[in-house]
Amino acid sequence: MKRDQSPVLPGDGPTDYARYMRTGELLDLQRRPEEVLHRDELLFQVVHQSTELWLKLAGAELSAAVARTEAADPAAAAELLARATLAVRLVTDQLAMFDHLAPIDFQTMQPALGNGSGAESPGWRQVAAVSRQLGRAFAGQLADRGATLHTLPPTDPTRRLAEAMAGWDEQVSRWRARHYQVALTVGGHPADGSPASPATMLAKLVEHRFFPELRPARPNTDTPVSAHSRSAEA
Repeated sequence: MKRDQSPVLPGDGPTDYARYMRTGELLDLQRRPEEVLHRDELLFQVVHQSTELWLKLAGAELSAAVARTEAADPAAAAELLARATLAVRLVTDQLAMFDHLAPIDFQTMQPALGNGSGAESPGWRQVAAVSRQLGRAFAGQLADRGATLHTLPPTDPTRRLAEAMAGWDEQVSRWRARHYQVALTVGGHPADGSPASPATMLAKLVEHRFFPELRPARPNTDTPVSAHSRSAEA
């Protein structure tokens, strides 16, 4: 007997999948063909809108990692941070779509963007703020234990969290480096050396670390953690 496939969830849409995922609203968030200045606006919006969704997930995982760190559960915090790091890796990977966007085509669509800038991303601002909270929570836990990374045993879960935090920093740096390349090759932001130029500011952010005192931990060693010399404002 064939199972009834009629939707049971409230909302609009012909199926429960459409209603739960709100596909009608989701797929209506992009500019319509009759509105665009160039057909690649769809590519541009899909990459950036999906980036915001991944950053929303990363921010949620980071917030949960802060809570677990404050609760002295570094193993759980490390797992949550690994999920956030994967989200940003996927954000980085999808920037490859811009290899198919020619600079002249971007210039054609640019008036549609107004004064918009990736620096205004609400997802990124949330992620940056929570990353700083994580750094404070981590330092607080070390202080509560009267310990430093130098004195923790090699198998201590806090070392695993430190490694996850360093991995998060490195993935964010890779994302920024890829974004910098896109800005140079597609966005028309030449590296002219002036301090206030978009390219110069992006280049400086590539070097930023939320946790400059950390470096990737070496498994099963008690090698002291050395400090990065790189530091800047997010």
